[in-house]
Amino acid sequence: MKKILVLFFIGITAVIKAQILSGPGQLHGSVEIDAQTYKKDSLIGAPSVPEKMDLNTYAQLDYTNGRISAGVRYEAYENAIQGYDSRYDGQGIANKYIKYTDSTMSITAGNFYEQFGSGMVLRSYWNYSLGIDNSIDGVRWLYNPYKGIYIKGVIGHQRYYWTEGAGIVRGADGEIHLNELIPGWDSVKTKIIIGGSFVSKYQVSDDPIYNFPQNVGAGAGRITITNGGFSLYSEYSYKINDPSAVNNYLYNPGQGLIAKASYAQKGLSIELTGERIDNMDFKSDRAAVKNDLDINYLPALPRDETYALMEFYPYATQPTGEMGVDGEVRYTLPKGSPLGGHYGTDIDVEYSAINSLDTTTLNDLTTTRQGYTSSFFGIGKTTYFDNLTIELKHKFSPKFRMIAQYCNEVYNKDVVQDETGFATIHANIGVLDAYWRISSSHTLHVEAQELYTQQDQGSWAYGLAEFNFGSDWFLGAFDEYNYGDPVAAERLHYITVTGGYTHNALRISLGYGKTRAGILCVGGVCREIPASDGFTLSITNSF
Repeated sequence: MKKILVLFFIGITAVIKAQILSGPGQLHGSVEIDAQTYKKDSLIGAPSVPEKMDLNTYAQLDYTNGRISAGVRYEAYENAIQGYDSRYDGQGIANKYIKYTDSTMSITAGNFYEQFGSGMVLRSYWNYSLGIDNSIDGVRWLYNPYKGIYIKGVIGHQRYYWTEGAGIVRGADGEIHLNELIPGWDSVKTKIIIGGSFVSKYQVSDDPIYNFPQNVGAGAGRITITNGGFSLYSEYSYKINDPSAVNNYLYNPGQGLIAKASYAQKGLSIELTGERIDNMDFKSDRAAVKNDLDINYLPALPRDETYALMEFYPYATQPTGEMGVDGEVRYTLPKGSPLGGHYGTDIDVEYSAINSLDTTTLNDLTTTRQGYTSSFFGIGKTTYFDNLTIELKHKFSPKFRMIAQYCNEVYNKDVVQDETGFATIHANIGVLDAYWRISSSHTLHVEAQELYTQQDQGSWAYGLAEFNFGSDWFLGAFDEYNYGDPVAAERLHYITVTGGYTHNALRISLGYGKTRAGILCVGGVCREIPASDGFTLSITNSF
């Protein structure tokens, strides 16, 4: 069955493209196939998987003809690759929609994705790598009644694996672009956008113990101001009492505040962000946990890392409460200067500090169940995450460039990963990353990384080499070595060899190796990755 699915999805894009694109309208699509084999490896903790091979795949087709567009996405998990929720096992139509658009409005029926502001009260999105799809199945209405005024309305149920969540999600968002609305302001250098949102969920309550609110509302207001290289964005959100499994069924209201200021000119950019989150987990089912049925999205302060050991201890946004700041300065040393060299040198310095809230515990779990009070601008004593990263980028010649990074990190693993017994980890991480263009069609990419810590599993080293030859083929290998593990027998190498082919939008890669257990995070949202030993195959294509 799996072989049939693989062959079907490889060929479907070519067949449909040939038959449909010659007719009216336009057809676009994409296909991804990911397969993984398994064998038991007790040294790294890789379990025995009964089916020996798992497969995740999808095919997305979108068709547009004039004002009408429609799409469908077919997904198959036979079975879901380890690390993805087993409730995905199976196959079927996971997403379908039809949309009408004219000059002033757009109406979508079916599955859709939407975001209000930064997402603190509503964000439905799909992230295939994280196994997240909280699309809303219902109706969305976008309306532009007058120049500078934009209105959105949504209602429906969220996707919950192969079913739908119990709660109904309803929301409205309005945005006013003052420079478009007010006559004569279109030439004013200062641009101002104000917006507001309201989202509510409805879920029946029949609990014999708790008197749960059946309707829970959340509202937010935001403003964006720009002038030349200066930009300011701020958004405040408030959610009424929403007892749930995530907050231990407390009746506290929720609040969120994000403020971001930035300035940019040639060779220099500065960005400062502050964020406060208090009890802002918002799901369409009060019993849901982890990433299930999230209505909203809480932006993460630290940036997403791209290097293996830099993301060894990734930060996940704490919806029950956190207070943090993040500052970043990017500066380019001028070309021809002593340190800038012939091509200039880019310097990037970022600092993130995230702590608990300053709270006072209340002994009211048998009465009002507020649980605690918090000082809005107070900073708690518990450190969740503290990170200083310095990055240098330098081009030595048209054929050779290098990136160097250093990171000093403090990571509260017990809080961030909901573990026990690890407490706070102090780590120093270094990276050297080099690219050498040997010829017009041959390049060599090498990385050397080290993570030093005397806690958790101890220190790690990482090495990577990837060679691209011709215009389409690549071959690479990397090794993660846990040389500092306190237990000598567990100082293991995790070696992987990969190769593949790329041509236009087609990419095929095949690898074999060992994967350490860990977590994968994107934008502060994470999923666990179990240890594994086996082959991996990935095929992507689009048209």
